Amino acid sequence: YTVIIVLIFVVALATLAWVFAPKENRTVFRSSVILALAMCYLMWAITYLAQLHPLEAPRRSDLRPEKQD
Repeated sequence: YTVIIVLIFVVALATLAWVFAPKENRTVFRSSVILALAMCYLMWAITYLAQLHPLEAPRRSDLRPEKQD
């Protein structure tokens, strides 16, 4: 649920940026802030989820294979 909660927080920040954008260069400000928020969220979410469910299981490097004599 952490990913969903952070998504709601990012959407709220984007909405605030949309509503309270300054009069001068409004379109550039909105685009920049919302794009930055979206990309930061995606980077964080992908990293977080990749650590929760890794594609490859960690292996111990201090084990030696058994000798077959």
